[in-house]
Amino acid sequence: MSSSSPLPTDWDSVDSNDLLNHAIEAHYADMTSAVRRHGHPWSTARDVVHDLYLKLAAQPEVLQNKRSIKAFLCRAAINLGIDRQRREKKEARLFSGFEREALSVASVGPAPDQRLEIEARVAILREAIAELPERRRVVFILHRLHHLTPDQICVELNISRNMVDRHLRRAFAHCLDRLL
Repeated sequence: MSSSSPLPTDWDSVDSNDLLNHAIEAHYADMTSAVRRHGHPWSTARDVVHDLYLKLAAQPEVLQNKRSIKAFLCRAAINLGIDRQRREKKEARLFSGFEREALSVASVGPAPDQRLEIEARVAILREAIAELPERRRVVFILHRLHHLTPDQICVELNISRNMVDRHLRRAFAHCLDRLL
Protein backbone atom coordinates (compact mmCIF):
# COMPACT_ATOMS: atom_id res chain seq x y z
CA MET A 1 0.00 0.00 0.00
CA SER A 2 1.79 3.04 -1.20
CA SER A 3 0.98 6.66 -1.70
CA SER A 4 -0.53 5.90 -5.14
CA SER A 5 -3.99 6.76 -3.90
CA PRO A 6 -3.81 10.53 -3.39
CA LEU A 7 -6.06 12.16 -0.82
CA PRO A 8 -8.74 14.52 -2.05
CA THR A 9 -7.89 18.14 -1.46
CA ASP A 10 -11.48 19.36 -1.06
CA TRP A 11 -12.20 18.16 2.52
CA ASP A 12 -15.77 19.45 2.68
CA SER A 13 -16.94 17.40 -0.28
CA VAL A 14 -15.56 14.09 1.10
CA ASP A 15 -17.49 11.84 3.46
CA SER A 16 -15.68 11.25 6.79
CA ASN A 17 -15.61 7.48 6.28
CA ASP A 18 -14.22 7.85 2.75
CA LEU A 19 -11.61 10.28 4.05
CA LEU A 20 -10.57 7.79 6.74
CA ASN A 21 -10.37 4.91 4.27
CA HIS A 22 -8.34 6.95 1.74
CA ALA A 23 -6.04 8.29 4.48
CA ILE A 24 -5.32 4.85 5.95
CA GLU A 25 -4.67 3.43 2.51
CA ALA A 26 -2.45 6.34 1.43
CA HIS A 27 -0.40 6.48 4.64
CA TYR A 28 -0.39 2.82 5.69
CA ALA A 29 3.32 2.31 4.96
CA ASP A 30 4.24 5.56 6.73
CA MET A 31 2.27 4.60 9.84
CA THR A 32 3.70 1.07 10.05
CA SER A 33 7.22 2.42 9.52
CA ALA A 34 6.71 5.01 12.28
CA VAL A 35 5.53 2.33 14.69
CA ARG A 36 8.45 0.08 13.68
CA ARG A 37 10.93 2.87 14.44
CA HIS A 38 9.64 2.77 18.03
CA GLY A 39 10.71 -0.84 18.51
CA HIS A 40 7.80 -2.94 17.30
CA PRO A 41 8.10 -5.84 14.85
CA TRP A 42 6.22 -5.63 11.53
CA SER A 43 3.36 -7.82 12.73
CA THR A 44 2.78 -5.64 15.78
CA ALA A 45 3.08 -2.47 13.72
CA ARG A 46 0.37 -3.74 11.37
CA ASP A 47 -1.81 -4.66 14.38
CA VAL A 48 -1.33 -1.17 15.83
CA VAL A 49 -2.36 0.48 12.55
CA HIS A 50 -5.39 -1.83 12.38
CA ASP A 51 -6.33 -0.90 15.95
CA LEU A 52 -5.98 2.76 15.02
CA TYR A 53 -8.29 2.27 12.07
CA LEU A 54 -10.88 0.63 14.31
CA LYS A 55 -10.67 3.49 16.81
CA LEU A 56 -10.99 6.12 14.12
CA ALA A 57 -13.83 4.25 12.38
CA ALA A 58 -15.94 4.91 15.48
CA GLN A 59 -15.42 8.67 14.98
CA PRO A 60 -14.11 9.32 11.46
CA GLU A 61 -14.91 13.03 11.66
CA VAL A 62 -11.74 13.42 13.75
CA LEU A 63 -9.78 13.63 10.51
CA GLN A 64 -11.79 16.55 9.19
CA ASN A 65 -9.90 19.85 9.11
CA LYS A 66 -6.53 18.38 10.15
CA ARG A 67 -3.62 20.34 8.69
CA SER A 68 -1.60 17.18 8.09
CA ILE A 69 -3.54 13.94 8.11
CA LYS A 70 -0.33 11.97 7.58
CA ALA A 71 1.32 13.54 10.65
CA PHE A 72 -1.85 13.01 12.70
CA LEU A 73 -2.15 9.33 11.72
CA CYS A 74 1.55 8.61 12.30
CA ARG A 75 1.52 10.28 15.73
CA ALA A 76 -1.70 8.44 16.69
CA ALA A 77 -0.20 5.11 15.57
CA ILE A 78 3.02 5.77 17.51
CA ASN A 79 0.99 6.63 20.62
CA LEU A 80 -1.05 3.44 20.30
CA GLY A 81 2.19 1.49 19.91
CA ILE A 82 3.59 3.09 23.07
CA ASP A 83 0.37 2.28 24.94
CA ARG A 84 0.64 -1.31 23.75
CA GLN A 85 4.26 -1.58 24.95
CA ARG A 86 3.34 -0.19 28.36
CA ARG A 87 0.40 -2.58 28.68
CA GLU A 88 2.55 -5.56 27.65
CA LYS A 89 5.27 -4.62 30.17
CA LYS A 90 2.71 -4.21 32.93
CA GLU A 91 1.10 -7.55 32.11
CA ALA A 92 4.52 -9.21 32.01
CA ARG A 93 5.28 -7.86 35.50
CA LEU A 94 1.87 -8.86 36.81
CA PHE A 95 1.96 -12.39 35.48
CA SER A 96 5.66 -13.22 35.50
CA GLY A 97 6.31 -16.26 37.62
CA PHE A 98 2.67 -16.31 38.66
CA GLU A 99 2.31 -20.08 38.49
CA ARG A 100 5.67 -20.68 40.17
CA GLU A 101 4.79 -18.23 42.95
CA ALA A 102 1.32 -19.66 43.34
CA LEU A 103 2.70 -23.16 43.78
CA SER A 104 5.14 -21.97 46.43
CA VAL A 105 2.41 -20.46 48.63
CA ALA A 106 1.50 -22.74 51.49
CA SER A 107 -2.07 -23.93 51.62
CA VAL A 108 -4.20 -22.42 54.35
CA GLY A 109 -6.24 -25.57 54.86
CA PRO A 110 -5.27 -29.17 55.40
CA ALA A 111 -4.27 -31.46 52.55
CA PRO A 112 -7.11 -33.55 51.09
CA ASP A 113 -6.03 -36.74 52.87
CA GLN A 114 -5.72 -34.86 56.17
CA ARG A 115 -9.15 -33.35 55.61
CA LEU A 116 -10.68 -36.81 55.26
CA GLU A 117 -8.95 -37.92 58.45
CA ILE A 118 -10.18 -34.84 60.30
CA GLU A 119 -13.75 -35.42 59.08
CA ALA A 120 -13.59 -39.03 60.28
CA ARG A 121 -12.29 -37.95 63.70
CA VAL A 122 -15.02 -35.32 64.00
CA ALA A 123 -17.65 -37.97 63.23
CA ILE A 124 -16.20 -40.21 65.97
CA LEU A 125 -16.23 -37.30 68.41
CA ARG A 126 -19.86 -36.51 67.61
CA GLU A 127 -20.81 -40.10 68.32
CA ALA A 128 -18.80 -40.11 71.54
CA ILE A 129 -20.47 -36.90 72.75
CA ALA A 130 -23.91 -38.28 71.86
CA GLU A 131 -23.14 -41.39 73.99
CA LEU A 132 -22.45 -39.30 77.12
CA PRO A 133 -25.10 -39.15 79.81
CA GLU A 134 -27.24 -36.03 79.41
CA ARG A 135 -25.82 -33.98 82.32
CA ARG A 136 -22.22 -34.85 81.38
CA ARG A 137 -22.91 -33.98 77.73
CA VAL A 138 -24.38 -30.58 78.75
CA VAL A 139 -21.35 -29.78 80.96
CA PHE A 140 -18.97 -30.82 78.18
CA ILE A 141 -20.78 -28.77 75.51
CA LEU A 142 -20.98 -25.68 77.72
CA HIS A 143 -17.25 -25.92 78.43
CA ARG A 144 -15.87 -26.88 74.97
CA LEU A 145 -18.33 -25.25 72.57
CA HIS A 146 -19.66 -22.30 74.54
CA HIS A 147 -16.35 -21.63 76.30
CA LEU A 148 -17.81 -21.35 79.79
CA THR A 149 -15.45 -21.80 82.72
CA PRO A 150 -16.17 -24.52 85.28
CA ASP A 151 -17.27 -21.81 87.74
CA GLN A 152 -19.74 -20.41 85.22
CA ILE A 153 -21.07 -23.92 84.52
CA CYS A 154 -21.70 -24.63 88.23
CA VAL A 155 -23.73 -21.40 88.47
CA GLU A 156 -25.59 -22.12 85.22
CA LEU A 157 -26.51 -25.70 86.15
CA ASN A 158 -26.71 -25.20 89.92
CA ILE A 159 -24.20 -27.99 90.66
CA SER A 160 -20.97 -28.04 92.64
CA ARG A 161 -17.58 -27.24 91.16
CA ASN A 162 -16.39 -30.77 92.02
CA MET A 163 -19.30 -32.25 90.05
CA VAL A 164 -18.44 -30.05 87.03
CA ASP A 165 -14.79 -31.19 87.21
CA ARG A 166 -15.86 -34.84 87.48
CA HIS A 167 -18.21 -34.55 84.47
CA LEU A 168 -15.48 -32.88 82.43
CA ARG A 169 -12.83 -35.47 83.35
CA ARG A 170 -15.13 -38.38 82.48
CA ALA A 171 -16.33 -36.74 79.26
CA PHE A 172 -12.74 -36.06 78.13
CA ALA A 173 -11.70 -39.62 79.02
CA HIS A 174 -14.66 -41.08 77.10
CA CYS A 175 -13.92 -38.98 73.98
CA LEU A 176 -10.20 -39.80 74.15
CA ASP A 177 -10.94 -43.53 74.46
CA ARG A 178 -13.18 -43.39 71.38
CA LEU A 179 -10.56 -41.51 69.34
CA LEU A 180 -7.78 -43.97 70.16
